[in-house]
Amino acid sequence: MDFKLQVVVLPVSDVDRAKAFYADKAGFHVDVDHKAGEDFRVVQLTPPGSACSITIGKGVTTAEPGSAQGLHLVVTDIEAARAELAGRGVEVGEFFHFGAGGQTPGLDPERRDYGSYCAFDDPDGNSWLVQEVKALVR
Repeated sequence: MDFKLQVVVLPVSDVDRAKAFYADKAGFHVDVDHKAGEDFRVVQLTPPGSACSITIGKGVTTAEPGSAQGLHLVVTDIEAARAELAGRGVEVGEFFHFGAGGQTPGLDPERRDYGSYCAFDDPDGNSWLVQEVKALVR
């Protein structure tokens, strides 16, 4: 039995601002933008190449805006991914890896899969990690 994660709900305070960030800056595809009255709106967006989407909206979660932390986007080339995000206007942090003693500046010295990261936040403070896995197989 396959259990496929398809959607992650992100709590945001301003749906239009969040939609613009994810679509225009992060480059996510807008799959759905549906409104049913004044108290319900669902916007589903999908990162390029991903089988899992995010949902933002009004009336879709009671979680506090900005409370989603540590979401991972996995890429085959972290340097190209960071450059693309920064070029689109996302404030992306510097590269880091985990060495002896914790988080260490710079790319993983051996460029091992799952070893190099950079991070960014959406306008509400939901946090994302970009992680390099050169040989993506799923």
